[in-house]
Formats: sequence, C-alpha cells, structure tokens
Amino acid sequence: MQSGNNITKALNDKTINIVAIAIPVAVAILLGIRVKVDLGAWTNALPHINALINTLTSVFLVMAFIAIKKNNIPLHRTSMLICVGLGVLFLVTYILYHLTHHSTSYPKDAGTVIRSVYYFLLITHIILAAVVVYFVLKALYFAFNSDFERHKKVVKWAYPIWLYVSVSGVLVYLMISPYYS
Repeated sequence: MQSGNNITKALNDKTINIVAIAIPVAVAILLGIRVKVDLGAWTNALPHINALINTLTSVFLVMAFIAIKKNNIPLHRTSMLICVGLGVLFLVTYILYHLTHHSTSYPKDAGTVIRSVYYFLLITHIILAAVVVYFVLKALYFAFNSDFERHKKVVKWAYPIWLYVSVSGVLVYLMISPYYS
C-alpha cells in the first residue's frame, strides 16, 4: 500500500498514542457513569452481538495467521482489515451497551474456583484489551507504510495479545451471560 494514502496520513505516532490512551480512558469513564441512557430494549442484545464479534475476530485472526504462514498476503491483509473493522464495531457496541446498562456482577454464591477463574479472565482481558490497541495501530501503520520488518516485530506482541483478548472475551461472556438481568 502506498504511504501517501489517507490512512497513513491519519496514522502517525502522535495519533496512535492519543487513540491508544483515549479509548481505554473513555471506556473507564463510561463504566463509572451511574446514570444510564434508555435507548430501548434492543440494547439487551448487545452482549450477545459482542460475543459474536469476538468470535469472528478470533476466527479471522487465525485465518490471517495461517494466510501469512502460507505467504497468501492478500488473504492476510483482508483478514486483518476485517479484524480491525470488527474491533471498531465491537468498541461502538460495547460503548452503547455500557451507556445503557449497569455492569453485571458475577454472583458471590457461584463457587470460589469458578469466580476466581472468571475474575482472572475478566481482569486480564480488560488490561490486555487496553494495551493491544497501541500494538494493533502500530502494526497497521507499519503495514500501510510497507515497513514489514517493523510490522513483524510489533505483530509478535500484537497478535497473541489480540487473540487472547478475543478468546477471553468470549469465555467471559459465556460465564457471565446466565446472570444478565
């Protein structure tokens, strides 16, 4: 891809740093807001949609990995751009859900081991979801600038973190979904 395109112009170190900080901060602020907006009953479906988005992201991340190992660059590129699009869609639906609903707590009577597993997955998922934004944006920037050496170095961190975040997001959903009100 040519370095003069609009995406490359928009993606630079300053923009990447701002976005990588702004997204987790905005989500944290949003989660702290106690007053919720009523956008209708359709928002009850958003956690299920988010789980589907995370599942699809996991599938396309694996497809992209297999494609690049087989040197199928067009499939790799397409799969990764789908993952980025799914990530943006997830962020929008996640924000909409938490703008309209309080967080669901895992029941205290669910058993210590299961609760511990749930909270371990949830906490690592949240921390790594905040961290991975920076790495994904840097990987995207290097790919769009055809700087594939630096792209590969960043992807060694971005890929496993992103895959963990996607898979753990589905696991967290499966564990908490019976308790949605």
